[in-house]
Amino acid sequence: MTDHVHDLRSVREATGRLLTAVAKLDNAALAEESHLPGWTRGHVLAHLARNADALVNVFEGRPMYESATARDADIERDCARPLEEHLADLRDSWDRFLATTEPAQDWSRTVELRNGVTDLAAHVPFRRLVEVELHHVDLGIGYELADLPGDFTGREIEFLADRWSTRPEVPPVALAASDGRTWRTGSAGEPGVTVSGTPAGILAWLAGRGDKGASLTSTGGPLPVLPPL
Repeated sequence: MTDHVHDLRSVREATGRLLTAVAKLDNAALAEESHLPGWTRGHVLAHLARNADALVNVFEGRPMYESATARDADIERDCARPLEEHLADLRDSWDRFLATTEPAQDWSRTVELRNGVTDLAAHVPFRRLVEVELHHVDLGIGYELADLPGDFTGREIEFLADRWSTRPEVPPVALAASDGRTWRTGSAGEPGVTVSGTPAGILAWLAGRGDKGASLTSTGGPLPVLPPL
């Protein structure tokens, strides 16, 4: 069962880790490439700030983004700012997110995200946690998939495994983590392929990050190729 109070606390902790790490960078480091193709570290930070504001829009019943074009334009506009401006924007947007999520409200209501996707309001804090944690990794500044909290990694694997379970082009796959946890993904039917490895390795494959599953062991067939997220 989703616990939005726990997730908001986790977002606070993850945001603190992110801000502490980013504060150690300089302007030159922000202009360097991130792990995301075509994006500098400045692009990643600009996206994180604008995503926080977008989720405020979600909570307040407005469209998450004005449009995909406007979203991309905002990131391009903000990506080349100096470090102090990025830090101030990250803190301010986080404060706005907190101001929206701290008051009592109906957490069981349905809210609309991008591209017509809907979800419960109670699930949105975890969605923000995913943004903060994975994009911290994407910065390429020493925070790796293996450093993510174990409970977060398990929940994100479960979320992505469920996401790929609706895709007929992904064959049925059993996932077996080295810590004993198991999941299932892919289309309907008995899994003919079992993918084994560390939780971080499984997450890398499902999320298209890190080594993208190169460290995993696949039995019963090759490691399936996943569509882009």
